Amino acid sequence: MAEKLRVLITGSNGLLGQKLVDAFLLDDQVEFLATARGENRHPQTETPYAAMDITNPEQMDAVIDTFNPDVIIHTAAMTQVDDCEFEKESCVALNIESVEYLAKKSKRAGFRLVHLSTDFIFDGTKKMYQEDDEPNPLSYYGWSKLEAEKRVLSYADNFAILRTVLVYGQVADMSRSNIILWAYNTLKDGKAAKVVDDQFRTPTLAEDLAQGCILAAKSDAQGVFNIAGKDYIGIYELVNQIADLYDLSMENISKVSSTTLNQPAKRPPITGLDIQKARKILGYEPHSLEEGIKICLGF
Repeated sequence: MAEKLRVLITGSNGLLGQKLVDAFLLDDQVEFLATARGENRHPQTETPYAAMDITNPEQMDAVIDTFNPDVIIHTAAMTQVDDCEFEKESCVALNIESVEYLAKKSKRAGFRLVHLSTDFIFDGTKKMYQEDDEPNPLSYYGWSKLEAEKRVLSYADNFAILRTVLVYGQVADMSRSNIILWAYNTLKDGKAAKVVDDQFRTPTLAEDLAQGCILAAKSDAQGVFNIAGKDYIGIYELVNQIADLYDLSMENISKVSSTTLNQPAKRPPITGLDIQKARKILGYEPHSLEEGIKICLGF
């Protein structure tokens, strides 16, 4: 019998991390170790888990050397875009220095690195971005993630960089909300809300992103891949679609321009990610947005 693929997950308490754990618990071809800072938040108590702070090289060495992975899927990052503008040292430590360390470690230890990146490396001046389009980040978060990509390209021998966009989903222990959950709860409760009508994305179901990560982990394909949803939609239209699907009223939702929100970090207005390369090379095939919304909300 072939040996199982040994996969270490960083950031396993996050939305994507927990979806990866869900998938690997059902995959008898994989032996995995979930890692994150602090206690394990996944509801399955039998989950193989080790506490690991990605800003602590000694702790990373101890955990990685003990488990000896074939692949590390690096999902851990500082992803609160506005916080990155104010906490730049933390942003650099979490989003750049940890990645450089893992990239160099991957070369020394011989594991494959699957690294998660973002649409926010782009400035949002075109409808659909392909992997070889020129980055131009508008925020410190976007800059930090682009720098991380450069570290992987410079130091890792065996890697895949996966860019994603507007990830949504639901797990038992949510540390923060996302666009689908927020929209549904706002509409259901009849709350007044302002929704931008000038931002467009290809929203990504967390289960689909997890599958993209697993396909990349099991592949030897090198380089950058877009892993996103297949439906391109505006944020206001997305909220409207949820209202239509669940027969909820939009009467308390008002359209606004992004410029009225006064967010500390600039967001790229338009960032669909073209997934043709991932479809062709990795065999990636996401759900439709309607299917994804129903999976996320559970009905």
